[in-house]
Amino acid sequence: MELRTLEYFVAVAEERSFTKAAVRCHVVQPAISQQIQALEKELGEPLFERLPRQVVLTSGGAALLPHARACLAAAASAVLEFADRSGLLGGSFALGTVGGLEGTVIPRLLGEYHRRYPQVAVSLIGASSPSLLAKVRDGEIDAAVVAGPPDGEPAVVTSRVLLEDRIVAVLPAGGRPANRPMTFDEAVRSPVISYGPDSGVHAFIRAAFAAKGLRLDIAYATNDVALQVALVAERIGIALTSHASPVLAADPRFVVVPVEPAIRLRKVFVWRQGTRPSAPLRAFLDLWTELSGRGELSEPASRDEAGTGAATGG
Repeated sequence: MELRTLEYFVAVAEERSFTKAAVRCHVVQPAISQQIQALEKELGEPLFERLPRQVVLTSGGAALLPHARACLAAAASAVLEFADRSGLLGGSFALGTVGGLEGTVIPRLLGEYHRRYPQVAVSLIGASSPSLLAKVRDGEIDAAVVAGPPDGEPAVVTSRVLLEDRIVAVLPAGGRPANRPMTFDEAVRSPVISYGPDSGVHAFIRAAFAAKGLRLDIAYATNDVALQVALVAERIGIALTSHASPVLAADPRFVVVPVEPAIRLRKVFVWRQGTRPSAPLRAFLDLWTELSGRGELSEPASRDEAGTGAATGG
């Protein structure tokens, strides 16, 4: 029993026609018929019932079909595996990205990935977290970096934590000592500058205030953290934003203070569950594991320690 014969068998079963199967497999129709007849002789029973306008599987054919598909899938997987090992990996890798990944490990990973697998066509798709989650769920992109939803990622995706973060308040300079936290009650008494409803971070902030029975009205909504703090510098209001953003580095125009109670969030790397990841995605995940194991992917120090850090948005 040869793989090519099983390929012909699956094609006839799915097309319900020897002629259409021949077109699909790029061979002449008699070649398909001869291979199927030989397979039926080898197995000792007919696999198809030949009707005037189509062919249908017999009980024997129906029993063989899942095994044939599994054999073909295993062979294809083996080819991809050895293509990876030989450095001949090709194809495409579509990665969704939210804003503010310049200070995370993602650029380092993509750089090494490009050097190892130059034949892979990498495309970056920028969008909000909810939109990217939907694209991963629907199979439109291979993976994405998103703000993890407050109630967890959908069951249809697998995730790996990229970054732990928290929300801080940014106020005009001179209005408050940096070591004095801002409560939710104080925050709602000022015009608030924060993320828009299309941002995954927005949901974390809204949920935290709602849990305390407070309504949060965002006067100026933008997912651009640099613009948020520029508005703070103009004394329009206070910003509730990502602590990890590098634009919060020491600046005489504003002061950054903790928020109490803390609003914690995660940036996660997600991909679709239930299907075998594509070879380019598997290579990316394996590279991440390899470099992490060698200690080459340590996150930048937090802003408290080094004056900068990884950015979070979307």
